Amino acid sequence: MIEAASHCPKIFPMMMTPAGTIAPARVFVIGAGVAGLQAIATAKRLGARVEAFDTRPAVAEQVQSLGARFVNIDIGDVGETEAGYARELTDEQLAMQREGMKKIIAQSDVVITTAQVFGRPAPRIVSRDMVEAMHPGSVVVDMAVESGGNVEGSVLNETVDIGGVRVIGRGNLPSEVARNASEMYSANLAHFLDEFWDAGAGALDLDPDDDIVRGCVLTRAGKVVNEAVLNLG
Repeated sequence: MIEAASHCPKIFPMMMTPAGTIAPARVFVIGAGVAGLQAIATAKRLGARVEAFDTRPAVAEQVQSLGARFVNIDIGDVGETEAGYARELTDEQLAMQREGMKKIIAQSDVVITTAQVFGRPAPRIVSRDMVEAMHPGSVVVDMAVESGGNVEGSVLNETVDIGGVRVIGRGNLPSEVARNASEMYSANLAHFLDEFWDAGAGALDLDPDDDIVRGCVLTRAGKVVNEAVLNLG
């Protein structure tokens, strides 16, 4: 969101000035997971008018708790994975989602896309014509550009101009906050090792019946045992 604000030619908060009132920037965040919710919170702190969409209606309350408006688009049954992430949409559902977002995107000064699917290319959510319908000077940040991109025309590690709209495709965003990213990664590793460390045996006890182990271990006794890897074919 800070990256978008630095490229946007519009002031984010509403301002009352002797020359008149400046309307707040309009921000649309697609995807209300960890990244999307943080983008919403940051945009609100900057004073923008924020709208957000997620395929999981259950996150509407979280979006609203941050002061944003949750956009309802009926795309049928979606649900979420056991880990709480959005399930992959069908081609028909993606088309319905794009149709529902067209008007909102056209009216937005900033669009942030965060949708990714583990082990698969990112869903193409924003088409080129949707970007071209935005006002010149608007900004789009494609946070899924490393896995194929949510935005048609986004390019990894480049900022491209599409009809006067800046489409930012910066990769490896965690490197921009390397200290915190390293702290979080190391904490995850430490907690994982501590969970399965058998102090008496002085070794890791990776029980194949444990749900966490099943999701993390790739091979055992020379065979691939991870379901996600096996499903990749």
